[in-house]
Amino acid sequence: MTEPVTLASPTFTTNRPIPLAEFAADIERRRREAGEPDVPRNSGARPTPSKRALLAAIEKAGGRW
Repeated sequence: MTEPVTLASPTFTTNRPIPLAEFAADIERRRREAGEPDVPRNSGARPTPSKRALLAAIEKAGGRW
């Protein structure tokens, strides 16, 4: 038997990786069951110092976030 693989949640482990297509289908199923909730996006109005540094580095490199 192989060792469990720890995924995004430290309380969730599995003995096999979950394929991306299976993960996406699970998310879609959960959204349908929840009635397609409108989840607000993070406005970004209060960036942390590390986020400010990251955005500055992206801009300095010629990118735009």
